Parts: sequence; C-alpha cells; structure tokens
Amino acid sequence: MSENTTEEVESQEESTVVEPGQEADPVATLTSDLQRLQAEYANYKKRVERDRAVAHESAVGAVLTELLALLDDVDRAEQHGELSGGFKAVADQLNSITSRIGLEKYGTAGEVFDPQIHEALMHDESADVDVATASKILQPGYKYKERILRPARVAVTDPAGA
Repeated sequence: MSENTTEEVESQEESTVVEPGQEADPVATLTSDLQRLQAEYANYKKRVERDRAVAHESAVGAVLTELLALLDDVDRAEQHGELSGGFKAVADQLNSITSRIGLEKYGTAGEVFDPQIHEALMHDESADVDVATASKILQPGYKYKERILRPARVAVTDPAGA
C-alpha cells in the first residue's frame, strides 16, 4: 500500500460518517476498515524492516569495533617488518574480510583537520600551513557505512600566529 492509501482511507471515513437516524452501509464501513488495517499493516512492515536493518548495522559495527585493536596490532607488525609467512597470509585475509564487510580505514598526513572525524592528541604551530592540518597520523580512524567507529588520532599543526 502506498502513502496515498491512508489519505484515501481518511477521506472515505469522512464520507462514511452516518448522520443520527440513518443506517450505515455495512459494505462501505467494512471496506474502509479493511483499507485502514491494510495501511496500518504496510506501515508496520516498513517500520520492522527499517528497525531490522538498523539492528543489523549496529551489530556488525559492534563486532568491527572489537576487531580494531587487532587490526592496529597487525598494522604495527607490518610496519616493523614482523609479518612473514603464514602470519602475513592471515593478516591479508583479515584485512580483506573487514574491507569486504564495509570497514573503511581513513586518515592521511597532510589533510585538513576536521574535529568530526579526527581526535587531536598533539598540537603544534608552523608557518608552513595555512589551516589546521593533521600533520601526523598516530592511529588511523575507521568507519562503517558513514558511521565513525573510531576517529583518527592525529597530531595537529596550526598556522603560526593564529
């Protein structure tokens, strides 16, 4: 049923209002009741599907949040050259699975500082920048379907004299 159905039901209900002393048409009354129930059921189904999708995204986000510490450890091991052989294969598979699910890693040195997606841990001033800049990424940020699971933790460089 469409949203027009509820408007149609309301207009039909108004037209089926019975004056005192008149008999109501039972078919029209039952038809309007049925249309109202169908519209209510359609709205209920939409709400349940929407709630189910939100619950699913929330559950996946919670699991991915728990995996962030493991992903950080894998990144540190890779930066120090400690990933080799079977451990490298496991790390590659873990990264592949999380990105296939929808986990996105973000945060690069040199991008403009945005307090919505960055968490400033260090602060510095320099004449080399014109706007507040994330000069060093201390810990990358992660997001899942436009929802920030963890902000990127950065060192911020502000323009000198600002």
